[in-house]
Amino acid sequence: MNTTTNGFYGLGIAPALLEKIEKLGFTTPTPIQHQSIPIAIEGKDIIGIAQTGTGKTLAFGLPMIQRLAQIKGGGLVLLPTRELALQVYDSLLPFAQAFGIGMAVFIGGESMHHQIAALRRSPRILIATPGRLLDHMERRTIRLDKVCTLVLDEADRMLDMGFAPQIRQILKTIPKDRQTMLFSATMPAEIVKIATQEMKLPLRVEVAPEGTAAERVTQEIFIVKKGYKPRLLVKIIQEYKGSIIIFTRTKRGAHVVKAVLMDSGCPAAEIHSNRSLGQRKEALAGFKTGKYRVLVATDIAARGIDVSGIELVLNYDLPDDSDNYIHRIGRTGRAGKEGHAISFATSDQGRDVKDIERIIKTEIKLSQHPEVPGDQFVGNGPSSTRRFGGNRGGGGQSSHRPSGPRPGGHRPAGGSAHRHSQHRR
Repeated sequence: MNTTTNGFYGLGIAPALLEKIEKLGFTTPTPIQHQSIPIAIEGKDIIGIAQTGTGKTLAFGLPMIQRLAQIKGGGLVLLPTRELALQVYDSLLPFAQAFGIGMAVFIGGESMHHQIAALRRSPRILIATPGRLLDHMERRTIRLDKVCTLVLDEADRMLDMGFAPQIRQILKTIPKDRQTMLFSATMPAEIVKIATQEMKLPLRVEVAPEGTAAERVTQEIFIVKKGYKPRLLVKIIQEYKGSIIIFTRTKRGAHVVKAVLMDSGCPAAEIHSNRSLGQRKEALAGFKTGKYRVLVATDIAARGIDVSGIELVLNYDLPDDSDNYIHRIGRTGRAGKEGHAISFATSDQGRDVKDIERIIKTEIKLSQHPEVPGDQFVGNGPSSTRRFGGNRGGGGQSSHRPSGPRPGGHRPAGGSAHRHSQHRR
């Protein structure tokens, strides 16, 4: 079926939802939506493999709401982070309202009293993080015996964050006779185990090869001494005019990077687990409205930020887990738009870069800024030909002066001819 001409019609979606889809300006389903919605509307179990930013929320949300309008019971959506839970709620609210279906969110950092008050309104769809849901279950304020549709969203991330025991505890209390939809960017063994034990002949829907980086995201990497990172950061930020997300490895690192940006005159906010829910909401809202041009985050936000039009993702630190590289750069180049990702690496991180390139199945272009000394990989680097030695010179080095706009579509201030880059031969 040609989704460009048929849009959301022909997928089995009820007229009331189609009307709401049209009013909200959605015209063409994403691949994961086009493949998942007809199957899910039939009540079948689904394993969806797709990157972040591919439209998974509507892929499971529309069928769940439509089925709940036709049958008794409730829906439960489990997610790894507070931000994701709030975003799923916001995305599904207009569709749930079209059928008069109540929803409520249960996340840490918010008043338990307010959440208990929300339960008194008998919401049929519960959106929760595992920890807070278990808190309610232990207090006997939530019962899951009427759940007929279960969604595990960003399942691999929940397992990475250590939620496997909580998920298994929750699954024990949900009726076996239910529809289960599991969505994940990767398919580790633990997810295969859950699918085998908890799902009924699930159909696998995969819209991109496992581990594939965003197709429309160009990438480059700078080898730089740790002490030069702040200087390089400021230079690169000045070359862009749009919204930017910067990822650091630690919460302290995020705070330091934010301070560097603020000192340079760039409005920035930070988001990580040491920030209160109110502070995290304010930072995200300010980033969406343009109050802050840059959002500095740890990996807690790698999959929890649903903001369109992000021009650049900058990995100030490489992630501890190479798989998280994909989730980080997935914040840009969303919904068919182009994006760009820049990473900083130190000379001893050659093996980390190799691991990332193995996962994304491509080599990342090496770049050097003319105003900041470069460095080179040493020891276990990708190869002797993948190095920038700053003023060291040496064999195996090639560079060129690009004549067109830089990757990412924006010509840097001062002319794009100042950036050198190199590929392995």
